[in-house]
Amino acid sequence: MNVLVIGGGAREHAICEAVKRSDAELYSIMKNLNPGIRRIARDFHLHSETDADSVVKYAISKNIELAIIGPEAPEEAGVTDALQREGIYVASPSKEAAEIETNKEFMRSLMEKYCIPGSLRSRAFSDAKEAREFIEMMGGEVAVKPVGLTGGKGVRVAGDHFRDIEEAARYAEEVISKKIGGEARVLIEEKAVGEEFTIQAFCDGSTIVPTPAVQDHKRLLPGDEGPNTGGMGSYSDASGILPFMDRNDYEEAVSVLQRIVEAMKSEGRDYRGVIYGQFMLTGEGPKVIEINARWGDPEAMNILPLLKTDFVDICLAMVEGEISSKRVDFEKKSTVCKYVVPEGYGTKPMAGERIYVDEAAIQKEGGKLFYASVNEMDGNIYTTTSRSLAVVGIADRIGEAERICERCMEHVRGEHIFIRHDIGKEELIQKRIDHMSMLR
Repeated sequence: MNVLVIGGGAREHAICEAVKRSDAELYSIMKNLNPGIRRIARDFHLHSETDADSVVKYAISKNIELAIIGPEAPEEAGVTDALQREGIYVASPSKEAAEIETNKEFMRSLMEKYCIPGSLRSRAFSDAKEAREFIEMMGGEVAVKPVGLTGGKGVRVAGDHFRDIEEAARYAEEVISKKIGGEARVLIEEKAVGEEFTIQAFCDGSTIVPTPAVQDHKRLLPGDEGPNTGGMGSYSDASGILPFMDRNDYEEAVSVLQRIVEAMKSEGRDYRGVIYGQFMLTGEGPKVIEINARWGDPEAMNILPLLKTDFVDICLAMVEGEISSKRVDFEKKSTVCKYVVPEGYGTKPMAGERIYVDEAAIQKEGGKLFYASVNEMDGNIYTTTSRSLAVVGIADRIGEAERICERCMEHVRGEHIFIRHDIGKEELIQKRIDHMSMLR
């Protein structure tokens, strides 16, 4: 089968590897030349991933039978819909279904309309004065979010990004006036206190099949300091849940995802593809922070290497509405993923800097390497302004996986790179456990 993967990041590199394990013919459209994807693809096309007409033209020229979209932007641009009109299967949601991510106000309204548990008190505004009044009413304990897409970097939270009501109101006004996220509208939510976790699930429009839970680390610096990023790394546990949660927490979150899919179906928005719930585990149970219409990045790198079931078969089951009859198995292993980013990432990243990567040594250490937003020129790897590459360690226990990951990182060199080394370490995980024990 000819399979097209759209996107050129580490998440897409992981998706491409899963496709290759299914013995499919891999094709790629990406805006940057990802060396990992280039080496395993039968053919690739360097082009904008949101140009629906060009994507369709390329897909037709290569007799593509199945497409998988990595990032959310092509979904918002209608790439899924355009491919489907040509009779091509797409294991990613339509533009209308992807609105569960691309419009945060829609997501909150849907949960409220269908009385889905785990929601947070929230309201959207186009008027800065009204937004300020709501922030004041909430005592400043809020999260301020652009309604549209910001690449995971537009959310600001009380205590982390602003100190008082004035600063929160000022950012809300900035979101409206500058149309951050593409719209002059801001969503104000109550601040949720707890530990974040992610559950990703395969979905066929009616039923979901969940994958193991993962914890992402958004903050740039060790100890959860510094600015928000697209994600500096993540870990998962062989049990399928995380050390600070129990099985009931996991099942509650899965139930929320299932009910969201059912609500989407009731709205005439069949959701087919991977759905990703980002939750905050609070003293009252899991609360929804956001729902994403795709694989997580970096969370895809924790989950896809553990998948034992044929990935392309799963994708076809999602498209054909048959996921409920599909047995999906994962290796019972722990994983730790850490990103290498350019120096200054999150503020003023240094692009065009060379990175030296010993791929053979990483493989010998037992790690997995996924290239992200880099450019390959004349056989050399150079940074862009975004994350550069990810390394994943896999073992029976988190600590062992973390040590594999760290040994692999010794084989990545560059004068201007940065790694958050504390991800997956025992001290940080114990901090999470202690935090939840205090809240409960």
